[in-house]
Amino acid sequence: MINLNYPVEDVKFLLTEVFSFDQRMSEIPKLSELDLDLMLSVVGECEKFCNNVLLPLNSTGDAEGCKFHDGQVTTPTGFPEAYKKFVENGWASLSGDVEYGGQGLSHALQFLTDEIISASNMSFGLFPALTRGACEVIKLYATDEIKEKYLPNLISGEWTGVMSLTEAGAGSDLSLVTTRANPNGDGSYKINGTKIFISSGDHDFGGNIIHLVLARLPGAPSGSGGLSLFLVPKYFVSTDGEIGEKNKIIVGGIETKMGIHAQPTCVLNYEDATGWLIGDAHSGLKAMFSMMNTERLFVGTQALGVAEIAYQKATDYAQERKQGRQSLDDSNPAPIICHPDVKRMLMTISSVNEAARALCLLTALELDKRDYHPSEAEQKEASNFVSLVTPIIKAALSDFGLESCVMAQQVFGGHGYIHEWGMEQYVRDVRITQIYEGTNGIQSLDLITRKIFLNDAKLPFQLFEHIEADIFEAQQFAEIDDVSQLILNSLDALDSITSKLVGLRKEPVVLQTVASDYLRLFSLVLLGWMWIKILCAVKKSSDVSEELKTGKLMKARFFATHILPSYLSLLARIQSDLKR
Repeated sequence: MINLNYPVEDVKFLLTEVFSFDQRMSEIPKLSELDLDLMLSVVGECEKFCNNVLLPLNSTGDAEGCKFHDGQVTTPTGFPEAYKKFVENGWASLSGDVEYGGQGLSHALQFLTDEIISASNMSFGLFPALTRGACEVIKLYATDEIKEKYLPNLISGEWTGVMSLTEAGAGSDLSLVTTRANPNGDGSYKINGTKIFISSGDHDFGGNIIHLVLARLPGAPSGSGGLSLFLVPKYFVSTDGEIGEKNKIIVGGIETKMGIHAQPTCVLNYEDATGWLIGDAHSGLKAMFSMMNTERLFVGTQALGVAEIAYQKATDYAQERKQGRQSLDDSNPAPIICHPDVKRMLMTISSVNEAARALCLLTALELDKRDYHPSEAEQKEASNFVSLVTPIIKAALSDFGLESCVMAQQVFGGHGYIHEWGMEQYVRDVRITQIYEGTNGIQSLDLITRKIFLNDAKLPFQLFEHIEADIFEAQQFAEIDDVSQLILNSLDALDSITSKLVGLRKEPVVLQTVASDYLRLFSLVLLGWMWIKILCAVKKSSDVSEELKTGKLMKARFFATHILPSYLSLLARIQSDLKR
C-alpha cells in the first residue's frame, strides 16, 4: 500500500504566492489568528492521521462492505473505531461554529482536509461531510431551542447528520416528494414515507443520527413550493441532552452499489416518526439547498482527492514498471514513464488536478469572505462568486475526476483491471460523484438557466473582466505570452457565447440543449484562469526555485495546448445547436 503524499508544497505556494492567504485572513477578524504555519501544520497532521488510520481501511472496507441483518446496519471492520479516533482528534469540529463547541477555522482549511480524507477513504469522508451540511441547515433555519439541543453534539461529531430527500418516484425532481407530515398538536409532527439512496442513513458508530427530511404538510401546495423540512432524530433527546427512546425510523435495507461499498446507503421507512419543523412551512427546499450547495462543493473536492491519489499511484507504478524500449538502439526495458503516451496521461491528470485544487481553494477562501468578512459588500461579492462556480466545481471536477481515474488505471495496463492494485476501486468509487447531490446534467441546467442570470445577468461578465485583467497582467511576461494568448482566446469564446445565451432566456429548451457543453467550456476557462494566476505568481516571486518554475510552466503549457483546445469543439457544438 502506497501512502498519500499530499502536495503540501504546492498548497503552500498557492496560499502564499497566488492567494495571499495571510493578508486575506488579516481582513477577517474572526479568522485573523489563523496563519500559514498553523494551516500547514493542521494539513500535515491530517495527512498523517489519514495515512495511519483511514487509508488502511480503504481497500478492506471496499472488499467487506456494509452489512444489513435483522434491521441493523454494520459498517466494515475498523470503521467504528476509526470514526471514534476521528472525533477524539477534533477533525469533525474543524470548521464548526465556536458558539456550539466548534473550532471555527477557515473553510479553506476544511477544503484541504476534505481532499486528504477523500483521497484516503472516500466512503468514510461522507459521514462528517453530511453532518457538517446538516449543521449548516440547523444553524441557519432552526429555532434556538433546537440549535442548543442538537448542534453541540453534531458539531463535535458525537452525533451524525443525514440528508433525507430522495424517494423512488422523486429523484432529481423533488416536487414529486410524497412523504407526509401531520401535526401532533404539541409542536411536533408525525412523519410517514419512504426514502431511498440515503448516504450514512444508519451505522454502528453509536450516538444519535439526525435526519433532515423533506415532507408535505396537510393542504400543502403541489410541487416543490409545498415541501417543508423536518428534523427527525433516530433517538429522542431529553431536555438535558441525553439520548432516550428510539424514534420510529425503520431501516428497510442497504443498497448494493457499484462503489463506495463502505458507505451505508440506506432505504429508510418513517412510520409515524416524530419530527420538528425546521424553518417556515412550505420553505423546505430553500433550507435544504443550503445543505445541498455545501455538499456539491464537497463532491467536487471528493473527486479531486480520489484523482490525486490515483495519479500518485500511477506515477509511482510508471517509474517502477519496465516495459518496451526508449529507442531502437536500447536493448534494456525502460520504465514506462519514459513512453510518450504514459507521459501524456500523467501530465493530463496532473495539470487538471493542480488547476482544480487552485479553483477549489479560491472558492473556499471566498466562502470565508462570504461568511465572516465584516464588509457586507465583500460578503455579497463573494456570495455571488460561490453561487456561480458551485455547479461548475461539482460537475466539472467530478467529470475530470472520473476521466483522471480511468487514465491512471490505464497506466497500469492489465494490472489496473485487477482488484489487488486498487485502481479499479477508484474508478468505481469516483463514479458516484457525477450522480449524487444533483446529477451533472442538473448542475449544467442550474448554471445556464439560473446562475448566469444572477445580478441581472451581469455576474458572469464581471468574472470575465476579472479573468481578462489577470491575463493582461500575465502577457507582460514574454516567457508565458503563448500560454496567455491561448487562454485569452478561450475566454473570448466563452464571453461571446454567454452573451448569446443570455439573450435566449425565454427559450429554455435551447438553453437546456447546450447546457452540458457550456458548463464544460466554462470549466476549461476557469482552470486556464488558475494557470494564469499560478504563472503570474511564479514570475513575480523571488522565492520560487527553478525546479518549481520549470514544472509549473511545463504543466501550464501542456494544459493550454493539449486540454484547453477542446473548447473549440464544444463551441462548435453549441453554435450548431443554436442554429437549429
